[in-house]
Amino acid sequence: MISFAQLLNEDKNTHLEHLEDEIINNGLTGAKTAVRFLNSLKDMLNGVGKGSTNVTVKWDGAPAVFAGINPENGKFFVATKSLFNKVPKINYTNEDIRTNHGSGGPADKLKLALKHLPKLGMKGIFQGDIMFTKEDLAEEVVDGVKSIVFTPNTITYAVPADSKLASTIRKASIGVVWHTSYSGKTIADLSASFGVDSSKFTTTKSVWSEDAGVKNVSSVAGLTKADTKSLTAKINMIKGAIKKTGRFFDVLKREQTILSLGGQLKIFFNSKIRAGTKLSGVDKLVKEFDKYYIDRMTKEIADRKTDKGKTKYKKILKDSSKELKNYKNEIYFAFATYLAIKEAKLIVVSQLNKIQGIGTFLKTGDGFKVTAPEGFVAINAKSGKAVKLVDRLEFSHANFTIAKNWS
Repeated sequence: MISFAQLLNEDKNTHLEHLEDEIINNGLTGAKTAVRFLNSLKDMLNGVGKGSTNVTVKWDGAPAVFAGINPENGKFFVATKSLFNKVPKINYTNEDIRTNHGSGGPADKLKLALKHLPKLGMKGIFQGDIMFTKEDLAEEVVDGVKSIVFTPNTITYAVPADSKLASTIRKASIGVVWHTSYSGKTIADLSASFGVDSSKFTTTKSVWSEDAGVKNVSSVAGLTKADTKSLTAKINMIKGAIKKTGRFFDVLKREQTILSLGGQLKIFFNSKIRAGTKLSGVDKLVKEFDKYYIDRMTKEIADRKTDKGKTKYKKILKDSSKELKNYKNEIYFAFATYLAIKEAKLIVVSQLNKIQGIGTFLKTGDGFKVTAPEGFVAINAKSGKAVKLVDRLEFSHANFTIAKNWS
C-alpha cells in the first residue's frame, strides 16, 4: 500500500510516469528501479519468479470516475479527479453533479454513473475510466468486420457486432474499466493500491464492468529464446551505461522545476514524440538537447522585463552550461541509458500486446488503422511502485495529435 501523499506528483490522483523517465525523476535510484522492473517483467513473461510484478492494461477511457462509499458518512458517491481538491467535489445526488460540474458532457456521464454504479455493491472506493455510455456506441465496418465501436479518448475500441460481448455492451447503460482501489477513514487520508478485481462486484446488465488486470501473461505473451536473449542484452547494456553515468543521474533529479536540466530533458523528449520523431542516435540527441536547452534559456532571458529577472536566468544558464560541459561523458551515457530502457521496454510491450482482447484502432481520414492498446502499467507487488509501459512513438504521438470526442 502506498501513502496517497506519495502519489501526488503532478495530479491529485495516481499519476504514473514512463519507465524510462525514472532516471530523470529519481536519479540513480530510479535507474536501478528501471532495471529491477525489466528483470521482473522478463521473468513474468517467461513464467518464472514469484509474482513480484503485476501488470494491468491501460485502457484509453475518459473521463476518469471515482465511485464507492464515503467512509466519513457511509454514503455512495461518484466524483472526478476533483475528489482530491482542497475542497473536495463529492457527488451524492444529481443536484450535486449540476452544482459541481455543470451540465452536458462529463456531467451527464457522472449522472449515469451515479444511477447505475451502486448496483455493483462496491465495498470501498474505486477509480476507473468511463469507456462508453449508450449514446457513444455506434456500428461501423472495421477491418472488414461489422462492429460495435466506441471512442472514449484517442483509441477506438471495436467489438464484432455478432459476438456475445457486443450483446452485453448493447444492453449496458455505462461501461467502466477499473484500475485503482482506495482505503482510509477519511477522503483526505485515502491510500491507493493499483489493481482491482472486478469479479468481486455484483453483476448487473446496466453496467459493463471490467478490471484492467492481466491474467496468465506467460501463456499468452511468453518470450521466445531470441526475445529473452535480446531483452537480457539490453538490460546488461543499461547496467553498463548506469555505471558510466554515475552521479549525473542525481544532477537530473536534484532540481524538479520546468527550467531545470531534468525538467527540460522531459520536455525535449516529449517534443520529439509530438513530432513523431524516433528517438535514436545518442551523439545526435545530446547535441540537439544542448542546443535546445541554450535556446530555451536564452529566450527566457530575453523575455524578462527587469535586470533582476535577466540576471536570475543568466545564472541558471551559466550553471547549467557548466554542468553540461563538466559532465559531457556522463551525459552521453545518461542518454544511452534512457534509450536502452526505452528499447527494452518496447520488447516487453510487443509481447504484452498479444494479450489484447478487444480490437483497438485509430480513426483517421482514411478509415480505421489498427493500433496496439494504449499500453500497460507494471506494479511492484511488494512496494506498490508503478510505472507506465507505453509505445510513446505510436500511442503518445496519436494522443498529442488526434482530436478527441470530449472536452
